[in-house]
Formats: sequence, structure tokens, C-alpha cells
Amino acid sequence: MTVRIGTRASKLALTQTQQTADQLAAIGGFTVELVHIKTEGDVLTGSLSQMGGTGVFVAALRDALLREACDVAVHSLKDLPTGGTPGLALAATPKRVDARDVLCARDGIKLADLPKGASIGTGSPRRAAQLRAARPDLEIVDIRGNVDTRLGRVPGLPGNTTDAVVSGKSCDLDAVVLAAAGLERIGRLDAVSEFLETDIMLPAAGQGALAIECRLADAPPRPGSSEGSRGVLAQSLAALEDTDTRLAVTAERALLARLEAGCAAPVGAYAYRKGSMLYLEAVVCAVDGTATVRDQRATDGLTEVGATLLGIELAEILLGQGAADIADLAAS
Repeated sequence: MTVRIGTRASKLALTQTQQTADQLAAIGGFTVELVHIKTEGDVLTGSLSQMGGTGVFVAALRDALLREACDVAVHSLKDLPTGGTPGLALAATPKRVDARDVLCARDGIKLADLPKGASIGTGSPRRAAQLRAARPDLEIVDIRGNVDTRLGRVPGLPGNTTDAVVSGKSCDLDAVVLAAAGLERIGRLDAVSEFLETDIMLPAAGQGALAIECRLADAPPRPGSSEGSRGVLAQSLAALEDTDTRLAVTAERALLARLEAGCAAPVGAYAYRKGSMLYLEAVVCAVDGTATVRDQRATDGLTEVGATLLGIELAEILLGQGAADIADLAAS
């Protein structure tokens, strides 16, 4: 038996997919084969929000599953639109790693110590808005590219291949903001000058988590459902499932869905379980950072239904506090 696992061809995608493939093979005793799928996000240039958002990294992989060009697809969960695809299932959410954002700055400078007018690169409206709220005196620069390309925009970072200053290409920024999880997976945490705590920057919904999708017929049954499979692949996928991660990302994604927040909406959300409670905190920011609404709630309903209701409840609270007035939630 050979299980074909679809992946984008970026360094980060290949790394996290290979790690997942190795785990599945070890559990199931089958061989695995990586299938490289080119997505619109890998081909198009320009701002991520103008391209159609995070979904541009997912659609081609989902299509490959439906065409049976692969059996499993591995996504960064934050790239997964909140709407599902008929015939496919979110089969497993492995244990989440560090969900925080990180600052990678020249000379190891921290956010509070960057000089007035310093330039910080990010392609995320969520990060840009929260940076402006924290430091309105900084210059936020919209950037694209893979992790190594973005790190290459900051002079002196470990692992950079050049020290030549080329505007728009290399060593031309004071700092960039990236996800801790991605740097951890490709072994570049040495470039981090500061882990940004959630009181400064709430992460994207699902950040730090992986989403493993497959066809519904091959997926392990979800609680309360008879749909799915008891086959070797399904059992192997079930072994990768982390219940606390599933609850947390379910709450975060339910909040996004209720807000009807598009990929370019400046919304941060982070949920975590502590003891018998599931906590969820979220923020909606004006793009220019001049206004924010932020709140948190908790539930003892430690089920997917309970997590979903928590996300909806907090979204309603934020909307009641004017979230839709300060941000274009439908931005795509």
C-alpha cells in the first residue's frame, strides 16, 4: 500500500509534509509518496489579499484530492478557508506548536527598541494592523515570498545568503514578522529577536497547527458521525489527532466564520485549553491601527459543538462592540 500525500513545493510545505508523512508511515506501516501540487499562490505575484487570500494555497490541493491525484493533503491550518469542501474531511489536527508571531530584526533589536521610522516587512493585514497599534511610528512594508526570502530582507540574520542591500530584494528592511511555527519547522529560530506575546499580537486563527485533509470515504469517523472509514489510513490519521488542538482551532475558525471575515481582514484569534475550560481571545483592528476591539470568553463545553458556540459567542460580542465599523471584515 502506498499513500500519496499532496503538498506545495515550498521549503516549509515540503518540510512539514515530510514530517507528517514519516509519522503516518511509521504508524500505518505503509509507504508514502509526496506529490508536488502547484497552487495559484505559488504562481501569482502581488499582495496576498489581492490574489484572493489564503485560499489560493489550498484550492489546487483540494482539487487534487477530489481527482484522486493524491490521497492526503497537508496544509498550514491558518491557510484553510472556514468553509469545507463537499467530499473532503479535515481528518486530523496534529498537536499544535508555538502559535505566536516573531520579530526578526537587525542586531537582535526588540519591537519596543526599534528606532522611530524603522521599516518592518509583513504581507499580513492582521500583523500590520497590530504593529501599527503597538508602534504607530514605524513604517510597515508589504512583502511577499517564502520564509528564506523574507528573512533575507533583514541584514545580518543567521542563514542569510547575501549582505548586499538591494531595494525590494535583500537587506533593505530593519525587521520582518513571521510565524514562530514556520521558522521552527525549517530550523531558523536563530533568526528570531523576539517572540511577540499575545497581548501585543494575537496570531491568525489556526496558526501553528496543521490540517490534514483526505476524501470523506477515507477519513476516520468524527464523534457522533457514522461516516468515514476503519481502514489503515483512517486509523493512522486518527492517531495523529490532538483533541485540544481540534477544540482550539474549531473555536477560532467559528469566530472567523461568524464575523464573515475574509483573508485580508485584520482579525487575530487564539484559543487554548486549561484544565476543564477552553479559553478564546480575539481582536479586530482598524487597518491603520488607530482602533481595536478585543475581548475574551471561556467555556466548559469541551466538545466541537461547545468550541463552535464559544467562537460564535465571542464574535457576537465583538460585533456588538463595533468590529464591523472599524474594519472591513469582508476583505478578501
